[in-house]
Amino acid sequence: MVNDDVLYLTPEGLQQIKDELENIRTVRREEIAQKLEIAIKQGDLKENADYHDAKEEQGLLEARARQLEDMLRRAKVIEKKGPSNIVQVGSTVTVSEDGYDEMETYTIVGALEANPAQGKISNESPIGRALLGATKGSTVNASTPQGQIAFTIHDIS
Repeated sequence: MVNDDVLYLTPEGLQQIKDELENIRTVRREEIAQKLEIAIKQGDLKENADYHDAKEEQGLLEARARQLEDMLRRAKVIEKKGPSNIVQVGSTVTVSEDGYDEMETYTIVGALEANPAQGKISNESPIGRALLGATKGSTVNASTPQGQIAFTIHDIS
């Protein structure tokens, strides 16, 4: 059900990656080029800490740019298609843990955008994996670090 090559993103998450990559291409590369130019003018590059720092920063920046480009190649935008009777990436699910009356609501997102404090859980997390493919009214079991937890699904949107 989950393809390891695919990076699930919301439209907002995709835009964040595009914005960061654009910033690297238009702003950050120029900043580092200026740092390198200043450092080179200082002379002896062997013992020039500013030069070595700028080269290291440049290497890290280029690695990040390649990482973002790879993310964009693998990105699959989660398209909200409205209510569904099956939990899928992009679904918002209201559940209760067996033995408790309190309802919890989770949105299933890709790992990159997961933020449990905001109710966004990864499709790769134990609870996210357990919920995927389940239907309203069903009970699913998730193997978590705290042990097995059973959830009943009350709503899917």
